[in-house]
Amino acid sequence: MNYRVLLYYKYVHIENPEEFAKQHLAFCKENELKGRILVAEEGINGTVSGTIEQTQAYMDHMHADPRFEDLWFKIDEADGHAFKKMHVRPRKELVTLRLDNDVNPIELTGNYLEPREWKEMLQRDDVIVLDARNDYEYDIGHFRGAIRPDIKSFRELPEWVRENLSEHKDKTILTYCTGGIRCEKFTGFLKQEGFKDVNHLKGGIVSYGKDPEAKGELWDGKCYVFDERISVPINQVEDKVVGKCYYCGKSEDRYVNCANPECNLQHVACEECEHEHKRSCTDECREHPRNRYEMELTTEA
Repeated sequence: MNYRVLLYYKYVHIENPEEFAKQHLAFCKENELKGRILVAEEGINGTVSGTIEQTQAYMDHMHADPRFEDLWFKIDEADGHAFKKMHVRPRKELVTLRLDNDVNPIELTGNYLEPREWKEMLQRDDVIVLDARNDYEYDIGHFRGAIRPDIKSFRELPEWVRENLSEHKDKTILTYCTGGIRCEKFTGFLKQEGFKDVNHLKGGIVSYGKDPEAKGELWDGKCYVFDERISVPINQVEDKVVGKCYYCGKSEDRYVNCANPECNLQHVACEECEHEHKRSCTDECREHPRNRYEMELTTEA
């Protein structure tokens, strides 16, 4: 494998994120990297892919900047790019919570748990384990016993907590997300709400899966990622499929996008059902005049 995928974030003040994003995009393109990077006054969050040499040059470039000298890169080996293009975009927030009283994770966040500590805590029966991701992420993989919030986007999570967990503010809360960035802010929100004992997995799911001691144990299924890989394995000891085909209910962990370009619903589908239903989540999508499944068949013919 001659390529690598870098996942990283850091909450740190960035002056003029628009100008930073413009210059950073130029640097990434010059070094032939591909990926998706968000820049805000509160910090940076990105995933980039490239050859070993290109990704090393990127890490060296970032570490040479005093703001990012301690930036932690989570590294995956790959056999090619994980993205088609390179995007660097300025944003108001790195993760969208839209709180009335915003949280600065540098000043307020939960307790960090190392993978070994997390694994031990998961096995206690007096804790609440809360998945801080969206429902479709949970559906193909999650920690054993974790609660699945019924949310389509991260900004819905605070209201879900107020409606479902307000009576449990004295309980020990364990929360996790893909790489850790969402939990940095979310655990701060929980503390603002009055939760007493709030903890999150340091480095997120992807770091837990690489830890030589934890070995990804107590994780079932795959971990959803926001690039062309779609999902990655986590548990090094046991491979368990928890996802179910949208159409037939068979155990499956492969995601596809609805072939209707105006829908694009990402859903789990086995290969047989993908073809039988033309990768379309409803009859209306199947009959859409610009159905991509039909167009792909025509192109291949």
